[in-house]
Amino acid sequence: MSLEVTRKENQQPTPPTGGHNGNGMALLQSMATTHRLRLNPNTEHKPESYEGLHLEFSPLLFSSLERYLPPLMLSHSRDSKLHYMRDIILRYSPEGERTRVQKQREYRQKIISHYQPLHRELYAMHASNFFAPSFLKAINENKEESFRSIMAEPTQGVFTFEMLQPHFCELLLSEVENFEKWVHETKFRIMRPNTMNKFGAVLDDFGLETMLGKLMEDFIRPISKVFFSDVGGSTLDSHHGFVVEYGINRDVELGFHVDDSEVTLNVCLGKQFSGGDLFFRGVRCDKHVNTETQSDEILDYSHVPGRAVLHRGRHRHGARATTSGHRVNLLLWCRSLP
Repeated sequence: MSLEVTRKENQQPTPPTGGHNGNGMALLQSMATTHRLRLNPNTEHKPESYEGLHLEFSPLLFSSLERYLPPLMLSHSRDSKLHYMRDIILRYSPEGERTRVQKQREYRQKIISHYQPLHRELYAMHASNFFAPSFLKAINENKEESFRSIMAEPTQGVFTFEMLQPHFCELLLSEVENFEKWVHETKFRIMRPNTMNKFGAVLDDFGLETMLGKLMEDFIRPISKVFFSDVGGSTLDSHHGFVVEYGINRDVELGFHVDDSEVTLNVCLGKQFSGGDLFFRGVRCDKHVNTETQSDEILDYSHVPGRAVLHRGRHRHGARATTSGHRVNLLLWCRSLP
């Protein structure tokens, strides 16, 4: 069996603006030119939180990068560390990428300043209201045996488990519908999640970036650290969060592809539908992404609202046609800084 695989378009998360701190700036500038980041992270260091700051890059990127700072930097203030890390990022970030990131930031700010959320409780993490009790229990225990106790692994590297409460799914569906109504009424031109989906919305673009960042950092990264450490699962630091929609007058199916992520979370939110099964056909590197599928790599998976699928981004997959009804899925592409 041979299928042509498409790589989804790279959509980087938002880039840091940090105010200058006059204290020790000469030292910092000297260090920026004489020091490089550590080769391996300091896993015992607890990084600062960069949430709530007006940054060009994802706050999680800075929290993750802080573990790679040289020891002398770790005792400095948050502002000093932010300036130091930002300087390094900008020195190695192409000008074209910086321009793209700035435009994306302005685009998001324009939406957020005009769109009025319907369910504000979605915009901050409320774990006990969002997640199934079995999932929360496993996360709190944070052991491989606890994770495996709530999971099925129908083929190597594809994990399924109950994750979201029905009420959360309903609220998120309602919020997406409200956003799409606002888009229609204002005739605001939005960017779709990727080049393969013509319907759906980027959740990060209308204010859910912080909540989804917490979802990745506190709930997906602990699992990925255990099962996907070979692809950066323990150092996930940025994400692209979106919903896709399938059915009549929407996308019908999704071609065979790999994701632009290290780890992908895919959760069905609802509604009523028939068809739309996911099919998996094994993990491949770039050189062999279109090679034949082995019999033990074949998996067809039927979506269940609230139930999650977690897999490597390089795990080849696609979605069969949704033959009736309306299916909406939450996707979180989780990435790790190289």
